[in-house]
Amino acid sequence: MNAGFDYREQVGPQASGRTVIDHLAARHRHSTIDTWRRRIDAGEVLVGGERATATDILRPGAWLLWRRPPWEEPPVPLVFAVLYRDGDLLAVAKPRGLPSVPSGGFLEHTLLHVVRRHHPEATPMHRLGRGTSGLVLFALTPAARRIVSSAWRDGTVAKTYRALISGVPDRPAFTVDAPIGRIDHPRLGRIWAAAPPSDGRGAEKQSLSHVRVLEARDSAALVEVTIPTGRPHQIRIHMAVAGHPLVGDPVYAAGGALRADAGLPGDPGYRLHAHRLSLAHPVTGARMDLECAPPRILRTPDE
Repeated sequence: MNAGFDYREQVGPQASGRTVIDHLAARHRHSTIDTWRRRIDAGEVLVGGERATATDILRPGAWLLWRRPPWEEPPVPLVFAVLYRDGDLLAVAKPRGLPSVPSGGFLEHTLLHVVRRHHPEATPMHRLGRGTSGLVLFALTPAARRIVSSAWRDGTVAKTYRALISGVPDRPAFTVDAPIGRIDHPRLGRIWAAAPPSDGRGAEKQSLSHVRVLEARDSAALVEVTIPTGRPHQIRIHMAVAGHPLVGDPVYAAGGALRADAGLPGDPGYRLHAHRLSLAHPVTGARMDLECAPPRILRTPDE
């Protein structure tokens, strides 16, 4: 059992005027309205520091708090390996199946939690999906965090991945530039996917992936993907758009469509690995080339 967690949010314009139960059920679709009613009745939900009722009307600026009791988290590999460390940066290898940061049913069973047991000052500079293995970079000082964050936004951090995709591309190398945004899914709510031109929400983000085929494997292929941008699930989405979704991907289908029976976006099943990261050191300015060896299934015969 973990220690439980307080989920806190300030009521904004969209939630103002709604009942507590309607807002919570709409915002957190992982639980049914009956589940939220039981939580409210048990006194787990507070508004403005006072115990809430299901029919309380939310007012703008009020603080809404769900005091989630301790729960048993799903078992995951609670390990990591140090790839590089100095006084400013820490690079570690994340195993497949371990979430990077708290979300959903995961709080302490995350890479962030296990890393901070040894390095409480560590701040992750990016995150990998639960089913993605490989290199994760942490900053160990506020100055390093600011500088690396700026480099990430400016596109001066080079990120290279390995992936196992469905089918064999007819070109040895190609680029995918489909914009990525949130779209509606009947089962999962609003999730990240290829944003259609007619979406009209203006929230799609320009995205770029450079793909190189390393090896053909019958009805699959091993590819290397370099991403100047870093959108949520970018490689999975872009490979699906290109007609080659990752083998075992539970969400994204060929052409960029979402599977009607999709599992959660973070569910393992696919094979994706953060292989290399190249950036200027935030203090010395020296170019750093960090690497995390891929698992056997994502290696070429000569590796």
